[in-house]
Amino acid sequence: MRDTEKSGKWAGSRSRLSIVLAVSACALLSVGGLAHAAPARDPLPADIPDYQAALDAVKSTDVRNTVCRFLRTPAPADGAAGPVQTIPEMPEPCQGLPSFTIKDPVARNEITPGFVAGTAKPLPTEAIKLTQLVSSLSTTVNGRNATVMLAPTQGGGWHLAAVRDGDSDATYAGQATLGTLVFTEPQIRGWYRLKLTTVEPLNDEARQGLGGRVSLSLGDYQKLVKARYADKLPGSEYDTNGYSAGYSPRRKVDEGPSSTLLLAGGSSAALALVGGAAVLRRRRRASTG
Repeated sequence: MRDTEKSGKWAGSRSRLSIVLAVSACALLSVGGLAHAAPARDPLPADIPDYQAALDAVKSTDVRNTVCRFLRTPAPADGAAGPVQTIPEMPEPCQGLPSFTIKDPVARNEITPGFVAGTAKPLPTEAIKLTQLVSSLSTTVNGRNATVMLAPTQGGGWHLAAVRDGDSDATYAGQATLGTLVFTEPQIRGWYRLKLTTVEPLNDEARQGLGGRVSLSLGDYQKLVKARYADKLPGSEYDTNGYSAGYSPRRKVDEGPSSTLLLAGGSSAALALVGGAAVLRRRRRASTG
């Protein structure tokens, strides 16, 4: 069978789910028998399903007011334990705050559970998926920045899932270049760039995750994450004990705008939506060991 026929058969077998990263089809074998892949790339806005819904969400008054309430609430120290704080309702939550805008959303990609388990091939379309969209603010407010996180809504569209302190997610997610893809390993807060099938670290956490190496093949990277997290997948003791930084698909509770999002990694201060009420959650830090 010719390379193009194999590629077409492989690509045709995968359904185009709304939250799966759209990338070029891969030619699995070259004439010499070596594996090659078409360049992976982050989806452009035109490639993201229902992107207009995401734009409408981040420009809405409700989301802006939620961000303002978040910025008015003191952030706890990272890793601090404590009860959930209810953010009080206020008639004009943005009144008196410096002017800011919420930037257009960009793709936040993560490694897939199948890739971690070793059941998925070390190919961009199998290893990486689009899980959320993230937007940062145009300027700091009260000395703080924030990231607006959108999750896909069941049936189509996007909804506000959480607001998180800092802008690192949006900053790293926006570093994709032509022909490359940026993704996160949220358990260690590592960010990487994928060029063809070569993984390169973008931050110190990712460099530590690669053992100080400047790059690694996608296949070798898969061996690392399998060793780190294969026992933390859905159904494992790690998962059933409630640690939110392990690798698992988004749960059904995340499918509506009034649901709680279990954040994977990131700041300890995250505004989640619970039953329609805004609360400030203090994340439990999970051990990677």
